[in-house]
Amino acid sequence: MNKVLITADRVIAGPADQVTVDGAVFVESGMVTAVGAAADLDAAVDTQVPRLRCPGATVMPGMIDCHVHLAFDAGPDPISAVAQADPGELSASIADHAEQMLAAGVTTVRDLGDRDALTVALRASIDSGDTVGPRIIAATAPLTSRGGHCGFLGGEVSTDDDIRAQIARNAAAGADLIKVMASGGALTPSGPRMWEAQFTPGQLRLIVEEAERHGLGVAAHAHGSETIAHCVTAGVRTLEHCSWRTAEGIVHDPAVVRRMVENDVAVCRCVSGDWRLFLDQMGPERAKAMIEVILAMREAGVRFIAGTDAGVPGARFGDYVGMLEFFDSLGFTHAEILDMATVNAAHALGLSDTGALAPGMRADLIVVDGNPLTELGALREIRHIFTAGRPVTR
Repeated sequence: MNKVLITADRVIAGPADQVTVDGAVFVESGMVTAVGAAADLDAAVDTQVPRLRCPGATVMPGMIDCHVHLAFDAGPDPISAVAQADPGELSASIADHAEQMLAAGVTTVRDLGDRDALTVALRASIDSGDTVGPRIIAATAPLTSRGGHCGFLGGEVSTDDDIRAQIARNAAAGADLIKVMASGGALTPSGPRMWEAQFTPGQLRLIVEEAERHGLGVAAHAHGSETIAHCVTAGVRTLEHCSWRTAEGIVHDPAVVRRMVENDVAVCRCVSGDWRLFLDQMGPERAKAMIEVILAMREAGVRFIAGTDAGVPGARFGDYVGMLEFFDSLGFTHAEILDMATVNAAHALGLSDTGALAPGMRADLIVVDGNPLTELGALREIRHIFTAGRPVTR
């Protein structure tokens, strides 16, 4: 379908406060050509162009998941599932996970750690039209310390020369950005603890500088409060998790938060659909402290972006909306939440051609039943999905 005029009860162009009632979007050659009132576009567009009429529905930008691991299987032992997998079988699994995400209305995913740059190969296959899937932004092997968090993905480094060499390898493999495991993580209990640093401030700065030399930004996995501060100083573009952990508990620094806002450093909290279970496991005191920090960052003006950490234990690939419902439970408005999943995410990822519906943008869009501005669950009721103007058969 090279051209199509889509009409619906409303069009959310992005940001989410830009709503056209009885609106329409004209798609041509994979791009959005026009957005406006349905009556106006219906009269202006050639009658030979197919019409996709969607009464009772909303047209909006396709959603973006800023933190996924397509190579993982969301099972209890993702390390073995990746490290011991046959390359062909793992490639097929990655493609299946990507297709699940697209079916959930996610038209762009940022993969923040895979094996053997397999997501790069899938990205090429999707871009060529040979495979159905979302747009992929790939980090390939994340930089980590020797024996550190997710070292099994092949990005272990020790020295400055190691860092330069690994970043060069990732860039040569086709990475769109560099991921650094700045602190430890729960997935690798044998490595540093979650609040412990894996790199010095100087090394983090070197990682950012080397990435920039290759034209790449940096996403930093950072749980520890001190590590978060070092990452902001180093100049990373996004903070993954940003949970403000210390050996004593959760402690955030308002001065660092202010610098995050000043430097436009976005936060991806990496919340999966099983967040209720996660809060129960944290216990009431720690859960309360975590929520208070999120609300404090919101009040300070931090840009939040949506990410599920899909692939880690319990984080299923098809449950994107479950993550959004976590922020709904904290009192974020539906407009804020939709912006986290679209325009804010696109801005943080450096994507100027998606995240909104406007002339000249990629036609990454979804049509959902109902109105997600009043009922977030409408995002689960997907009628149509388009990626780069191509309709997705569901």
